[in-house]
Amino acid sequence: MRIKLSKASDIGPLVRAVRKAQKMRQDDTAGAVGVSENFLSKIEHGADKAQWNKLFQVLQGLGIHVVLDLPEEARSYLPKGTEQS
Repeated sequence: MRIKLSKASDIGPLVRAVRKAQKMRQDDTAGAVGVSENFLSKIEHGADKAQWNKLFQVLQGLGIHVVLDLPEEARSYLPKGTEQS
């Protein structure tokens, strides 16, 4: 399923939905992905100041993949080796 994000805080409800779909408690999920329960709670509630590296750690741990849909005209400006799907 593709979900369009318009701001960083849009990610939180999606993280919560995936965690609940996997029938995981917040404390268990936090431990499994290596972040504090407090940090995971902040993500799920849309905190604006989440640390990006930790956010991606949570997303990866839950199997959430972030895909950017760039305009085709940007292709020639991408760094060599940029993975494209």
